[in-house]
Amino acid sequence: MPTEILMPALSPTMEEGTLAKWLVKEGDTVSSGDLLAEIETDKATMEFEAVDEGVIGKILVEAGSEGVKVNTPIAVLLEEGESADDIGEASSGAPAPSSDKADAAPKATEEAAPAPKSTGPIPAPKDDKGGRIFASPLARRIAKDKGLDLGQIKGSGPKGRIVKADVLDAKPSAAPAKDDAKPAAAPAGGGGGAMPAGPSTDAVLKMYDGREFEEVKLDGMRKTIAARLTEAKQTIPHFYLRRDIKLDALMKFRSQLNKQLEARGVKLSVNDFIIKASALALQAVPDANAVWAGDRVLKLKPSDVAVAVAIEGGLFTPVLKDADMKSLSALSAEMKDLAARARDRKLAPHEYQGGSFAISNLGMFGIDNFDAVINPPHGGILAVGSGVKKPIVNAEGEIEVATIMSVTLSVDHRVIDGALGAQLLEQIVQNLENPMMMLA
Repeated sequence: MPTEILMPALSPTMEEGTLAKWLVKEGDTVSSGDLLAEIETDKATMEFEAVDEGVIGKILVEAGSEGVKVNTPIAVLLEEGESADDIGEASSGAPAPSSDKADAAPKATEEAAPAPKSTGPIPAPKDDKGGRIFASPLARRIAKDKGLDLGQIKGSGPKGRIVKADVLDAKPSAAPAKDDAKPAAAPAGGGGGAMPAGPSTDAVLKMYDGREFEEVKLDGMRKTIAARLTEAKQTIPHFYLRRDIKLDALMKFRSQLNKQLEARGVKLSVNDFIIKASALALQAVPDANAVWAGDRVLKLKPSDVAVAVAIEGGLFTPVLKDADMKSLSALSAEMKDLAARARDRKLAPHEYQGGSFAISNLGMFGIDNFDAVINPPHGGILAVGSGVKKPIVNAEGEIEVATIMSVTLSVDHRVIDGALGAQLLEQIVQNLENPMMMLA
C-alpha cells in the first residue's frame, strides 16, 4: 500500500514550515537515510531524510511552498510492485498550504471507514446529507471556476465519482447554496497563532495610500520573533537593573592573554569574558539560574548561556552549554562556530533552544546602553553596551579616566526578585572587574 510522506516536525515547537527544495524527483528510488528535501523552519534550513525505502510515486507539495503544516502529506512512497495507479485520490489531492485546491477524498468505497479530517486550508465539499463528495481534483477545479456546487452534480465515474465530463455538462445552480451566507474565513489574525496587536493591514495601507513604499513579506523567522517578543512583553513582568562596569583591568588582562594565545590562533573578545562572567555568576547565585515553566520554576544546575547573534532578517540565540566549566579559549572557539552557522541558518534546534540566561551585546554598534526583552522561558537577559572612556572619581577621591561599560539586566519578576537579581548582577560586575578571578 502506498505510504504518505508527511511534513516533519523538525523542532518541538514547529507547527509549519517551508518546503524549500526537493532533493529527489518522481520515480527516484530511495532508501532509509537518503535525503529527500530541504525544510525551512522559523530558524533554520534542515535536511529531511527518508525513513522507509521505496520509489517516489508522487510529489504532492511543490518546492517553495510556504506554511506547510506539520503532518501534511507532501509526497507518496511506493513499495515494490506498486505503481502510480495505486496512489489513488487520497494522495493526489493532498493539501498544499497556499493552494486553492480542495482536499480530495480517499480512494475507497462508500462502505469504507471515513478518512481522518484534513489539515488543509479548504475542507472537501459535502453533499446535502453531510457525506463527503468524491470528485477528481480536475473536476473540483473546474467546478470552482464555473461556480458550481458539486453537491448538485451526479457523478458518472466509478462508485459515483464526479469526473471532468460531469462538471463540463453541468449548469450553474439558479440560487446560491445556503452555506454561502456563512462566513468563509476566520477573522484576521486568527488560526495558527495571532500576530502582534495593532491596526489591521487594511487600516495601515490606507494611512499610506498615495505614498511610495515596498511591501516586505514576513518569513517564518520574522513571524516567530514578532509573536514571541509580543508575548514576552505582554506576559512577562520585566524589571531592570543597571550597572556601570570598569573595564580597564579586563582590557589589560585580555591584551596579555591574546599575545600569549596568538601562536594558537586564538583571539579572545570582550564578549567571551562576559559569557564566562555570567556563567560563573549563575553558579555563585544558584537561585537566579532558573526559568519560568508555566506553573512552576525550574532551577538549573548547569550554566547554559544563550548569546544573541544578529543575522539577515532576524536573530538566533545559540546556547553555550556548561559555560562555567569551559576555558575562555574554548568558549571563544565555540561561540565563533555557533555564530558562523547561525548566519548560514545551519544550527540544529538543540543548539539554540534551552538555557536559563541570555546576553545581547550591541556595544560593537556604538550603543551605550539599552533594555533587552527577555526570551522566554529564560529568567533574565543582560544587555551590554559599548566600553567608553569617561572621567570617574576613584577610591582616593581623585578624578581619572576609565573605560566604562554600561549593562542592564532585564529580569522576569516571577522567577527572580529584586534583591536576587541585584546579587546576580553584582557577581557579574565583580567577575568582569577582577578578570583573573575567573581563572581561579
